[in-house]
Amino acid sequence: MRHIREVLRLHYSVGMSQRAVARSLGLAQGTVSKYLNRTRRAGLTWPLPAELDDDVRLENRLYPPPSDRPSDERPQPDWALVHRELRRPNVTLMLLWEEYCDANSDCFSYSWFCERYKEWAGLLKPTLRQIHVAGEKLFVDYSGHTMEVVDGLTGEVRSAQIFVAVLGASNYTLRRGQPQPKPAGLDRLTRSGICLFRSVARQTVSDNLKAGITRACFHEPMVNRTYADLARHYRTAIVPARPYRPRDKAKVEVGVQIVGRWILARLRNHRFFSLAALNEAIHALLVELNDRPLRSWGRSRRDLFEELDRPALTPLPDEPYQYAEWKRCRVNLDYHIEIAKHYYSVPHNLVRQEVETRVTQKTVEIFLRGKRVASHLRSTLPHRPTTIAEHMPSSHRRYRDWTHERIRSEAAQVGPDAETLIDVILRSRPHPEQGFRSAVGILGLVKRYGQERVDAACARALLLNARSYKSVAAILKNGTDRTAPPAEEAPILFHANIRGRTYYN
Repeated sequence: MRHIREVLRLHYSVGMSQRAVARSLGLAQGTVSKYLNRTRRAGLTWPLPAELDDDVRLENRLYPPPSDRPSDERPQPDWALVHRELRRPNVTLMLLWEEYCDANSDCFSYSWFCERYKEWAGLLKPTLRQIHVAGEKLFVDYSGHTMEVVDGLTGEVRSAQIFVAVLGASNYTLRRGQPQPKPAGLDRLTRSGICLFRSVARQTVSDNLKAGITRACFHEPMVNRTYADLARHYRTAIVPARPYRPRDKAKVEVGVQIVGRWILARLRNHRFFSLAALNEAIHALLVELNDRPLRSWGRSRRDLFEELDRPALTPLPDEPYQYAEWKRCRVNLDYHIEIAKHYYSVPHNLVRQEVETRVTQKTVEIFLRGKRVASHLRSTLPHRPTTIAEHMPSSHRRYRDWTHERIRSEAAQVGPDAETLIDVILRSRPHPEQGFRSAVGILGLVKRYGQERVDAACARALLLNARSYKSVAAILKNGTDRTAPPAEEAPILFHANIRGRTYYN
């Protein structure tokens, strides 16, 4: 009792920590903690009341004699409540035992409390019991069973998959029919579960479908980019079950069984003509299922959900998730990549490099080493290009900008003869585009020789009936555009030896 008094004085009066008190008195820290807990449960503090000046009285207060009542008449803990409370964050058996002692003066010891709880929990199932903390895990999976949906217009019978989502702590279950084939991947499956609950758990436990898990490794599974983006948006963590370990997601496996026995079996004789009608029938049975009391708990799934999971779940983000697929592409020689048979441009200096693309319903974003290098509106036109002018080399950009109207406008600025010659060149070809290069070459001579000389050279070319870039360039090179044109030849003389054109008629 002397040690207990000194522990109380140093801790409450001097303000020393439990570790410092143990060092000062040469006691174990656990012993100091035990003394303080006994004093607290006895309702004592420092200084002690005057009537406890005797060590015997203090000992009887801190260490009361065992009860004379038989153990079966003493108050027993509610083990179902203890098991349920352990699912709350930061709740321990020590805390629950102290609350049990506070509520009952004639209580059992802590060791008895722990042993009896382990015996009770061992009767639930002869396997390892997973402790599911409230709001921590959401289990998602597809049921192996399907339901038939008949198209009312064509009579076609289609199969609908049943999606199942179960919360770990409360067993609260939601189900929804999904059309076949399965959605693009686990990302849409998980998004459906999150939207059904209208809240987010800290972890999402899924299967190892290839659409969501790139590598189903036992120790380090690899999640694909689309699934990882969904988890980042909803602030949850993807924790796929280990391969060939269905007990890792036992909650949803049991939920799948309930789908077949409680819902699909009752709907086996019903015929549905739309997916909405099927989901409405599933929802009606689901409400009844979640409201049924669980035999081992004495409470329904909905009650447990409202008490445990709902306060611990994270609310949905303000902005809805936008589904996007990631794809690796290599830039072609024409500085375009192919997405769904459509071609999108990237900067021309990225030719032959591998890039990542993020494809949504409306946009296509292109990344190189995590940095976005291009962005396009998504197009559904097959085998067509979407090209941004800034992505093209300067020479390609200049060539693309040359059109009929621009060429004629540029030629008119040089002079009337240049305009006439270029118009003759464009009209003389079987197709106007075949004369583009000649016309662009002639206009390019302006930078070297000036507009006046080029216009004069075009006039000399028209006189000589020369319709090519080489002829105009030769005229300018030889300087014949500066000389006077040759005089007109004298008319042909009539002679007796010349037959004339009348001879041939």
